[in-house]
Amino acid sequence: MNPRTLGTDLSVSPIGLGCMGISQSFGPSPDRAGMVAFLRQAVDEGVTLFDTAEVYGPFANEEIVGEALEPVRDRVIIATKFGFAFDEYGNQDGVTSRPERIRAAVDGSLRRLRTDVIDLLYQHRVDPDVPIEDVAGTVKELIEAGKVRHFGMSEAGPTTIRRAHAVQPVTALQSEYSLFWREPEQSVLPTLEELGIGFVPFSPLGRGLLTGQVTASSTFGEGDIRANLPRFTPEALAHNLELVEKVTAIADRLSAAPGQVALAWLLAQRPWIVPIPGTRRLERLQENLSAAELELNSEDVDQLTAASDSINVRGDRYPASMQAMVDRS
Repeated sequence: MNPRTLGTDLSVSPIGLGCMGISQSFGPSPDRAGMVAFLRQAVDEGVTLFDTAEVYGPFANEEIVGEALEPVRDRVIIATKFGFAFDEYGNQDGVTSRPERIRAAVDGSLRRLRTDVIDLLYQHRVDPDVPIEDVAGTVKELIEAGKVRHFGMSEAGPTTIRRAHAVQPVTALQSEYSLFWREPEQSVLPTLEELGIGFVPFSPLGRGLLTGQVTASSTFGEGDIRANLPRFTPEALAHNLELVEKVTAIADRLSAAPGQVALAWLLAQRPWIVPIPGTRRLERLQENLSAAELELNSEDVDQLTAASDSINVRGDRYPASMQAMVDRS
């Protein structure tokens, strides 16, 4: 796979791996040893960008990623995130990006990831109570101290991105982007292009919808985040699958899987976009990575865009409490 560049000089595989699902959010997780082996297989398949976070678990996800990647540390880019508070029991308890909390989070992540430097450190969610200049300044100090290499942001709006970038150059923004959710095209992508910031879409397959494996009769059990997402209620799901049908028809014509076509569409949008689909199955990982070799012509891209335009997706992507954490300023 030909590498892509985030920011000015962070070279990564064109498709990374979102690691959240190896320990949470999509039903019962496989055993730790199995996930360690899977992550090492991902490296062998050519993945170099691995995305985790302090809050995933919390903490357990970083521990698995750290154990898996320690023997191959020189071959991979590890991205993690700070930005959430935790109560006395270790449960997530709102957002916080106070400088002292950022420093403590980084020290904890370094320990769990079994490394002496974090390649890409994201602010997971913008904290409205802490000036973004203070956040960027703290990360700048961590970069100068050699604990962090690159600064990233997640779910941040264009004004916030500009303010942060003026203090410490932002290498990458991570937000949801797919044929199901194209809001970043309005103001975020032009801002990133102007400033030379890379874009790392999470949920590039619509949390599984664009793989074609979810049907109108699909149910989501205990521990599956989709059971609580408005986009996946029975009524919304039945409507939203109309887009999947259109994407599948185009994929059939191209002799590809619908998920591959959806990822290839993302890659075709900008040369500095690097999606991070999540999976814990080798065959699905291989399918996703093959999207980097799927060449869409302009007509294919236009047809997929038109299919997306034709469907008014029903249901917010988050429950109200989570949606309130998204910065659009």
